[in-house]
Amino acid sequence: MGSAKKTGSAERKARIEEMRRAEKARERRSRLLMITGSVVVVAGLVAGGVFVIQKNKDDNDAKAVADAKASGKFETGSDGVKTWKGTLGRTHVTKKVTYPTVPPVGGDHAAVWMNCNGDVYPKALNDMNAVHSLEHGAVWVTYNSKAPKADVDALAAKVRKTPYTLMSPDDKQADPIMLTAWGHQRTVTAASDPNVDKFFEKYVQGEQTPEPGAACTGGLAK
Repeated sequence: MGSAKKTGSAERKARIEEMRRAEKARERRSRLLMITGSVVVVAGLVAGGVFVIQKNKDDNDAKAVADAKASGKFETGSDGVKTWKGTLGRTHVTKKVTYPTVPPVGGDHAAVWMNCNGDVYPKALNDMNAVHSLEHGAVWVTYNSKAPKADVDALAAKVRKTPYTLMSPDDKQADPIMLTAWGHQRTVTAASDPNVDKFFEKYVQGEQTPEPGAACTGGLAK
């Protein structure tokens, strides 16, 4: 039993390391494409007119925000994890999105993600950036003012050594400590709650990830 657990943990670490290597290669390609794309965009603006492009952008944003509210509801499994049953938009938008859950478990979001390479943030995050991190397969640890400092410190230490995780305070949430992945969420009683490890094991780059292996660096670092 112990041997199987160690083997599974080793395989998971190897999988994450491989994803991180692929991520770095993808970032190099993205920078090259960004430079090339910028040249093309500038040429297009000159040829086609800035005003026409801006109007199209505004129209697209308005439509995206209209569709941004996720439809569905939570269903709680026997393991205590709440799973969103319904639709979760994945459009990049610039206008504010109002999410139906706190913290949000998915939906339309900002074009830039929060860094989630074991990043611990001292202040509340913009939900729209954090949701993008969830899309990349991150687990988001949040806590409110009722969470004991010892638990906050212990969870922060765990996050810092776990790629594809991030942590921040959220005084709007109902429970002291909550764990969130794309489409999934649960409350835990303390940092020592065994459900913390179970949630990380299942949902860090888990099967729910819309964009497995996507970057958790190169985004915002608040």
